[in-house]
Amino acid sequence: MAASTLFVALLRRKCGRLGGSPAPALSRLLSAGGSPSRASCPEDSPVEPQTDDLKSRVFRLRLPKRSATNALQRWVDEGREVSLSELRNISKDLRRAQRYKHALEISEWMVTQRGFDLSDNDYAIRIDLISKVFGITSAEEFFNGLPSTAKTCATYTALLHSYASSKMTEQAEELFEKIKESTVSLSILAYNEMMTLYMSTGQLDKVTSVVEELKCQKVSPDLFTYNLWISSSAATMDIDGVRRILEEMGHDPNLNECWITYMKLADVYITATHLVNSCSSLVEAEKKITQREWITYDFLIILYTGLGNIERINDIWKSFKLTKQKMTRRSYVCILSSYLMLKQLNEAAKVIDEWEQSKALDFDISALRTLFDAFLKAGLPEIAESLKELLLQKNYNITDGSHEQ
Repeated sequence: MAASTLFVALLRRKCGRLGGSPAPALSRLLSAGGSPSRASCPEDSPVEPQTDDLKSRVFRLRLPKRSATNALQRWVDEGREVSLSELRNISKDLRRAQRYKHALEISEWMVTQRGFDLSDNDYAIRIDLISKVFGITSAEEFFNGLPSTAKTCATYTALLHSYASSKMTEQAEELFEKIKESTVSLSILAYNEMMTLYMSTGQLDKVTSVVEELKCQKVSPDLFTYNLWISSSAATMDIDGVRRILEEMGHDPNLNECWITYMKLADVYITATHLVNSCSSLVEAEKKITQREWITYDFLIILYTGLGNIERINDIWKSFKLTKQKMTRRSYVCILSSYLMLKQLNEAAKVIDEWEQSKALDFDISALRTLFDAFLKAGLPEIAESLKELLLQKNYNITDGSHEQ
């Protein structure tokens, strides 16, 4: 898998955010959508025979060519009620399961029903789904056909997301400028979309420009913003820049526990992996994953550790291993630190075993001792002690550097 493709795929899997793979071609129409394998899709689990609610009926369809619209209509024809909130929840679960065609049919059915007061977010989700199922051109046509009152920050950002997901830089920049010239107030999501686009296309200098602009507009950054900004500095090995951004985070009025966890783990990672500044140029994005790109992915793990999202961390780590490229010491240190921070000791133990059994030549007790010291330096003695106890169970003694067979 190409480096930039992996990065974008992982970066766009954000909880509660629009995201996903590029939209299929228009010619494939609604029959093109597909559900993922059952192993990767807990929402598509077997439904017990006695279960007969609306969500169960829709999820039993499975094949994209089957109609969610018909299932909905049959439900209503049977005299059963359906609420807007229920439809939104079903649509959300379908999107999580990557069943975009059925989710779009739910959205279309909502529009045709009287008495449903659709929100800006409903239209935004519809734009995203149209883009995924029919293609960006169809999403543009739908957006252009909306009344002016429906062209809000949410719908503009949804179309911007579609461009950014497909790396359509020119179209995204034109739309971004159009939004700024309008009376619509931009949210941090739009800025994050542009930063993600520039990260995925290797235009790292533009990431900082976006940050400067959102500051001028007095738009408050969120944790995703800071992570993108830090990742752009890490990708160019500007470690002093990373530390300056972390310091700025510490003075942000929106500072919370998630940010603090992120900052501490970032500090541990930089210290334990001995990251230093480098003036070397960034390797082209489509070549093999380089050390600098691995560092960028590591910060993605740090991001989701701050958010406490173990599922996403597992997903990223699994994706790393599927690349079949040699893992670096930094990657092992990062994922091990993440699991320890979230008190996932069983997973941390597995990482140590994998690292020990890997072809990496830099597994030794000194690397783990450095990590132990980094936790102490970051003011995390309990995490350091957890690491020490875990290693003792595996006959490693951090104190004297010994290993009993």
